[in-house]
Amino acid sequence: MNADEPNDELPAVAAIHNDGSCDLDALLAEFAATQRGAGRRVLGLLMRQRERHGDCRAEMVLTDIDKGDDYLVSQAMGSGSQSCAADPQGFARASRVLRDALAADPDLVICNRYGALEAEGGGFADELLALLAQGVPVLTAVSTRNLEAWRRFVGSAPLLPPQPQAWGEWFDAVYRARA
Repeated sequence: MNADEPNDELPAVAAIHNDGSCDLDALLAEFAATQRGAGRRVLGLLMRQRERHGDCRAEMVLTDIDKGDDYLVSQAMGSGSQSCAADPQGFARASRVLRDALAADPDLVICNRYGALEAEGGGFADELLALLAQGVPVLTAVSTRNLEAWRRFVGSAPLLPPQPQAWGEWFDAVYRARA
């Protein structure tokens, strides 16, 4: 994608392919901070993991980019569990951040992941659809195992490499097209 070419057809949604090659959560946090530092109104949720305690997996926490509020979105499943540790109730509490973003007319909403819950129609699926219906630019991440569900969800939206420069090029083009 050449971000210097105007494109009225550029989708206002993109996903970063989370292929496991980098600390995507840290890169997304840096990207959000950079965009906010440039005066752009970036809202949404970023993922971080707390330290592990005992035999359990590390707790997953979503942080509101604007207010700094934390939402625990994982359940303690024990060391031997192979089940998904995502806590649907935690995601339901955090979904308020995305619903509030819809009313705030942001330049960009970052949604930490399009994951298994969204692929099944839960998680943040409704909030993402509402943002997209209003034309709010959305950037999320999707793992290889959820790629097909993501494509069914959004169609031909760009799939970006896990490189912040590519995200910036996409967002700059979307931002200019909306101006």
